[in-house]
Amino acid sequence: MRISIAWAFIILLSTVKVSAQRTIALASPDKNLQFQFQLFEGIAIYSIAYKQNIIVDQSAIGLTFTQGAFNDVLKAGKPIRRQGEESYELVVGKVKSVKERFNEVVIPLEQTENGIRVNFIVRAFNDGIAFRYEFVKIPGHTNFELREESTSFTIRGNPTVLTMFLGSYTTSHEGLYTKMPLDQLPKNKLMAVPTLFEFSGGLYLAITEAALLDHAGMYLMKERGILRTMLSPLPSKPGVKVVGKLPHKSPWRVLMISDRIGSLIESNIITNLNEPNKIKDVSWIKPGKTTFPWWNGNIVADTIDAPGNNFETQKYHIDFCARNGLEYHSVVEYGNHQWYTDDGENFQPGPHPDVTKPVAGLDMKKVCDYAHSKGVDVRVWVHWAALYPKLDQAFAQFEQWGLSGMMIDFMDRDDQVMVNIQTEMLEKAAKHHLHVQFHGAYKPTGLHRTYPNEFTREGTLNYETNKWDSLGLSPDHDINIPFTRMLAGSTDYHLGGFRAVPQDKFKAQYTRPLVLGTRCHMLAMYVVLESYLGMLCDFPEAYEGQAGFDFITSVPTVWDETKVVDAKVGEFIVIARRKNQDWFVGAITNTSPRDLIIPLSFLSPGTFEAKVKTDSSNDPNTISESVQNITKESKLNIRLAAGGGMVAQITFLKK
Repeated sequence: MRISIAWAFIILLSTVKVSAQRTIALASPDKNLQFQFQLFEGIAIYSIAYKQNIIVDQSAIGLTFTQGAFNDVLKAGKPIRRQGEESYELVVGKVKSVKERFNEVVIPLEQTENGIRVNFIVRAFNDGIAFRYEFVKIPGHTNFELREESTSFTIRGNPTVLTMFLGSYTTSHEGLYTKMPLDQLPKNKLMAVPTLFEFSGGLYLAITEAALLDHAGMYLMKERGILRTMLSPLPSKPGVKVVGKLPHKSPWRVLMISDRIGSLIESNIITNLNEPNKIKDVSWIKPGKTTFPWWNGNIVADTIDAPGNNFETQKYHIDFCARNGLEYHSVVEYGNHQWYTDDGENFQPGPHPDVTKPVAGLDMKKVCDYAHSKGVDVRVWVHWAALYPKLDQAFAQFEQWGLSGMMIDFMDRDDQVMVNIQTEMLEKAAKHHLHVQFHGAYKPTGLHRTYPNEFTREGTLNYETNKWDSLGLSPDHDINIPFTRMLAGSTDYHLGGFRAVPQDKFKAQYTRPLVLGTRCHMLAMYVVLESYLGMLCDFPEAYEGQAGFDFITSVPTVWDETKVVDAKVGEFIVIARRKNQDWFVGAITNTSPRDLIIPLSFLSPGTFEAKVKTDSSNDPNTISESVQNITKESKLNIRLAAGGGMVAQITFLKK
């Protein structure tokens, strides 16, 4: 029996009940999640139930190597069980301290005809199930070529799916999300992960992956009526997905499950499945907020003499940062040419790019020295293909200049080669005390636990599109992000546009871009989104003296605790995040106005002062402000305008 016949069995398993040869069960510590593994006619299948309700039913697993198939004629050895506990602190994250219990089973499997051995490793947490493959042995071989992973997900019932469809594996993952019933999903079309499944009765499932290292990125596809994994192919070997030496471990396939949508957002399962921090000295890792002048079109004050990529222009931005307590200034480009020497066009590398040589007139050491004298750090934008050929030399030069980090852009792939390039960049950047922000990149998989110099990732359609898209990015898209892309982790979004307009007043502007929704919606995005490097994309004069700027300068980018107070998929969300004893609350809505009653039971005992900013009915850029004393028994009554938002800065006063 080979893969085509195995797929016939998968279809059979999805439509009828079968009697398995053997059942291996695993429960979460709280017993709410139940995982069952079985062998039927030599095919490995699994199912998952939550509170005794089956949500993933009789789904097959399998692998196809160049050296042989591992889909059928399987036998299972004695399972190895253990109870574990993850207890660690995150240098950067939505929480500071994590303590989670899990149960694990390792199921040794062997294909009896060719002797291929694979360990199927399963972990059950209270908020999800994760499993991975460990390629143990292929007789006569020390290396392997993985051609397919045939993990299937037979979703019970007909939940509503929220997903992003993609045209190919070569993608920046910047697209709109589609919401439709499972049975209406188009076949043979790539779906990005995380993908969310919302069941009737208030049950939620999200599928994604964790610990993507030395492997190919995962997607979903509906094939022959069943969801299955698809892996990004190697550019040099389109029929092959992963190559390597034995033994080898795949990333974790993660199923986040709860009857409360907020628990998926609060979950730490992604970081739990990653290796501990590998950077011994983390004293230099300083998350914070940064300018990003490219978005606003490099607008500078009229008093600047000869603006350009030179010291005076960088000084102008650095002084702005120093006045307002912003940690970073980003040196990007000017006049549509990047800050470094390059003979390419449209920010793409030419034949002779050199990221170690700034353009004429830009003394990077002088810029960094001045910034440091003002308590500000400097970072740069760079195209990955210009950086990578000179990676070691470039990072050494960046450190010598005094740079603190960089945005690495236009990666647009998640095949094994690109995954390994990104890991190499993180490891080598850490040796030179440089943080990394990946743009034009795939979703995060929890590596900020292992490499906390990874501050944030893009991998989502965001406000940069307002520079050229005639429709602009709608609040209806914003509200989808916390329930999809953000489930994977830090989400970079080009935040901080301070020119909010209604849809009928929007037009694309490459300089001084407009944003849809309200000013409070924009402020709230700094709390709603998880990102350890917050952007202030507008120009200094757009901020200083403007309503709401005080909130941006005070909001942290890393947190001690995160709570989802209230949420409804695709409609609204209220998130509270704590730093020390103070809380920051953010709420956004879609293009429908709504009234919210926000309980404050997440507060500790005592009295707090709440500075609340809400939408005004007069103008999208006008903010209504109030100050009130509150306790954990208090509630905030909030009116959100269409595309609106709310923020509250809650300061501890006394017990």
